[in-house]
Amino acid sequence: MIDNTFLTPRQIVAELDKYIIGQADAKKNVAIALRNRWRRMHVKEEMQKEIVPNNILMIGATGVGKTEIARRLAKIADAPFTKVEASKFTEVGYVGRDVESMVRDLVEQSVNLVKQGQKEQVKERAQQNVEDIILDALIPPVRNTQRTTTGFQQQDENNKPATEMSDSELNEKTRERFREKIRSGEIDDRKIEISVQASPAGGMGMIGGGMDEASMINIQDMLSNMMPKKTKKRKVTIAEAKKLLLEEESAKLIDMDEVKEEAIRKAENTGIIFIDEIDKIAGSSKKGGGSGPDVSREGVQRDLLPIVEGSAVNTKYGVINTNHVLFVAAGAFHVSKPSDLIPELQGRFPIRVELNSLNVNDFYQILKEPKNALTKQYEALIGSEDVSLEYTDDALKEIAEIAFHINEEVENIGARRLHTVMSRLLNDILFDIPEQIPPNAKVVVTKEMVQDRLGSLVQNRDLSEFIL
Repeated sequence: MIDNTFLTPRQIVAELDKYIIGQADAKKNVAIALRNRWRRMHVKEEMQKEIVPNNILMIGATGVGKTEIARRLAKIADAPFTKVEASKFTEVGYVGRDVESMVRDLVEQSVNLVKQGQKEQVKERAQQNVEDIILDALIPPVRNTQRTTTGFQQQDENNKPATEMSDSELNEKTRERFREKIRSGEIDDRKIEISVQASPAGGMGMIGGGMDEASMINIQDMLSNMMPKKTKKRKVTIAEAKKLLLEEESAKLIDMDEVKEEAIRKAENTGIIFIDEIDKIAGSSKKGGGSGPDVSREGVQRDLLPIVEGSAVNTKYGVINTNHVLFVAAGAFHVSKPSDLIPELQGRFPIRVELNSLNVNDFYQILKEPKNALTKQYEALIGSEDVSLEYTDDALKEIAEIAFHINEEVENIGARRLHTVMSRLLNDILFDIPEQIPPNAKVVVTKEMVQDRLGSLVQNRDLSEFIL
């Protein structure tokens, strides 16, 4: 029996195909790497510790889908995922982010994922508590008294007044009627006064002076926990009160110690760290440049090495071991080559995948097939003004041709070129809605329209190199 959260490699590729065109080799390798996480968790315990993930190095020009593959992969796996740029890190001792911060970011993501799951489990109880708080603000409960609602007491066969109803029973009935109204949203616009937790004070910037990031975070957390939690009165609608109070009540019902343990376990065993722009910290392939920025680049690589190899990192939620975290690195490698990375780091990325540059047919499919295709995004945007937008097949082919040729002539920025082209094509239409193009109108993008509006973009491509 296969766990639903861990799809087979073919199913993973099928999911990636919904959003990313081509790059079959890269998809196959990441699908195998992801499935291996599930396989590892189902082998004998002593062998589990020995099986390390096969980290992947993706090589390809910008805009071919490297980041998108990693991001979609994490969504499919419902795994903690964090993306970092290698160029943001600096060698230990210099100003900048230290490499351990990416592991702390991963744990933070993991905590959020686990908290979200726990909130779903306690949602029903939290909603009940929220209803009680709102009811207390609308109709405060009363103590039970013997005063009756009628001026006489008629005895029934059990020697109990038939029409007798105490204030507390009447109050309870009224509360139940209002509970139904709260649930149905009938009185969502009514304003009530509630007590909510006051937002904590801003960051304590004065604490610093040579402290590392982890120590800073721990001290700030410790100080915020020592301070008493303040509440403040707010007058809000019942609809707003439901949202504000649900968050607070859910947090009260969640066991944070359990969340921390589960989050660390989840990050260690299913976490994915995507290191982008790794080529920026590789030394130049040209020899003789052993000084200057190359020294710092090599320093960052050496700092990265223990994290990727596997080490214990201290976070505010506990110590996390990175032995089984999957690292996916990516870079265009225009100036440098993967072999310019230090040998030890190269060895920690045994699987190398080259992503192909996009051709005209790829551009055409990118416009037509993915769930989040740019064409569909513009249809939705224009549809919000009750104007329908359609494209002829010839128009899509022409857009693909133009985007491909501009990439060839100016600078190859991959699928990102389509954003430029589509924006230039549809800007006038977007500007004319709703004054010139009224609601319920229909706009059809034809091949002739594309040639008319984008012709100058192709003709002036030599000049466009020099336009900022």
